[in-house]
Amino acid sequence: MLRVTDKLLEVLSEGLGLDRKVLKSHMGDGAVELEMKINMYPPCPQPQLALGVEPHTDMSALTLLVSNDVRGLQLWKDDNWVAVNYLPNAVFVNIGDQMEVLSNGKYKSVLHRSLVNKERLRISWAVFIAPPHEAVIGPLPELVDEQNPAKYSTKTYGEYRHRKFNKIPQ
Repeated sequence: MLRVTDKLLEVLSEGLGLDRKVLKSHMGDGAVELEMKINMYPPCPQPQLALGVEPHTDMSALTLLVSNDVRGLQLWKDDNWVAVNYLPNAVFVNIGDQMEVLSNGKYKSVLHRSLVNKERLRISWAVFIAPPHEAVIGPLPELVDEQNPAKYSTKTYGEYRHRKFNKIPQ
């Protein structure tokens, strides 16, 4: 999992026009935290009356998601909910809040939700890739100048988590 994380951080760094090691160094230089969450959504006879997971963005930097073949993940795009089609044996990569902050908004944290299915059990496995709690996260200095001022405040990841969990404005 750490090799996949390193490769993703390298590619995303290069996508910002930066050296491939920049994001990794700002994410704790290899000391990233991995949290796994397994979601199970039983069949629901009236799925229009239930929501698996309410709309949210992930507070991590990246989320790696694997699911069984039952659809349910939706992304908010162009003012509409769009269903995600899963590919067999594929990993879905989601940009989270910390990546949006580090990139000064060049990468966007994705608003998403999860729906239940009328007839089939849906299971998903999510691995959240985050900086250590004490890591100070803010827009990368290389991406901030007079034409592109910082769009986000700088704080520790632990403080960010506390504020998000308690619905305190960032």
